[in-house]
Order: sequence, then structure tokens, then C-alpha cells
Amino acid sequence: MTIASGAATTVGLRAPERRPRAVLFDVFETMLRVDALRSRFVDVGRPEHEWELFFTRTLRDGMAHTLAGAVRPFGEVARAALRTTTGHTLSAEAVEHVIAGFRELPPHPDVEPALMALARARIPAFGFTHGTETVACDALDKAGLRTYLRDTFSTERIGSFKPPARVYHWACQRVELAPEKVALVAVHSWDVHGAVRAGLIGGLATRLEGVVPDVVERPHIAAERLDTVVERLIALPV
Repeated sequence: MTIASGAATTVGLRAPERRPRAVLFDVFETMLRVDALRSRFVDVGRPEHEWELFFTRTLRDGMAHTLAGAVRPFGEVARAALRTTTGHTLSAEAVEHVIAGFRELPPHPDVEPALMALARARIPAFGFTHGTETVACDALDKAGLRTYLRDTFSTERIGSFKPPARVYHWACQRVELAPEKVALVAVHSWDVHGAVRAGLIGGLATRLEGVVPDVVERPHIAAERLDTVVERLIALPV
């Protein structure tokens, strides 16, 4: 398995519906509540609803940079998106106040039960983010979740945002397993779509989007709650 230098790579066949031997979890919004940033926006005199446009713009811009072939670190992309979202009205101190909120995001209530279920099944779990690795680890520590994870990987290490196939293949190399033996669990259907297209097992928690969109590859498992997704992954044939 070779990681390509560009965004494009050969996409393999759909993984069979088998119990995974490792599970990758998206971090921001899947495990940690990004909507908690709303209080940071209020702190700096901005409407609380701007957190959603800011986060969406950060992901969009990171993906666009990935397609263009020149990706900046997540923090730089996020700061630029924040300035744009707020009309370039924030001071440098205000920008840093909002960005610092990523280190203090609370967990979603369905995350710890999911991680506990994997621990009981002796299936290792890993954090997998395109956010800055130290920030993600700090946030997971504060949320009391990091002890459940074998490790946390950031795609910053290979200069990319998700969802190119090479990103998921790189994560599979990190856990030393073939893609068809690894599951990606997330609340973003585009993320699960990318993983399934790359030959991984896909688990989508629909608590963010409500249903599986018609325009994405069907996940192997879909359920509203993260712990239900994990329980059904564990229940797949070995």
C-alpha cells in the first residue's frame, strides 16, 4: 500500500461487513462538542451562531487547500476562517481566545459508552483528526476520553485534510492493519464516505445530519448514537 503525493489515489473495493480490528474516531464534533465554542464568540462580542459558519468554513477551506495541493496547518486555516467569518473585526487577542476554545470542548454523552464497549471487546480505538495533534490531545485529556485511546493521529503530519483516500490509508499504516480491517466512525457523512471509498469500514452516527444523505457511499453501519454504531460494529461477523 503506497501513499500518493497528491490528493488522488487508487480507491479499492468496498470492505466486507466484518468486525473491525481497530476503530478510528473523528475528534471534533464526533467526540467533542464544537458548539461549545458559542460562548467564546459571545465573549468577543460576536453572535453565538457564528461558531457554526466558522467551523464549516474551516473544513471547507482546508479541503479546498488539499485539492489545490498546498495545505496550511489547521490552526492557520481556522484563524483565517475566523477572521473572515467575523468580518475582520476581531483583535489578535480575541482571535486567540476563540481558537483556544478547541482545547476545552466537552464530550458528547454517547462517546464514553462507545469507547468502553470497544475496550470490553478488546478492539483498540484511535483519535483521527485534521486538527492540530497537541490541541486534540489536550481537549481529549480535559474531556476524560484520552485514556480510552491507543493514540491520536493528525493528518497535519502528511500535509492534508480529510477526505482523500491516501489520508485514510496513512492512518491504517499507523495502526498496522489493512484498510478493510479498520473502521472510521464519524458524524460527518463526507468523512465516512471518504473512508468507505478508501476501502475502510464506515460507521456513521447520524446525530448531526439526521439521516444518511443519498449522495454518499452507504456506511456499513448507521445509527443515531455513537455507542449504537460501535455496538453494531462489534456485532458484525468476525
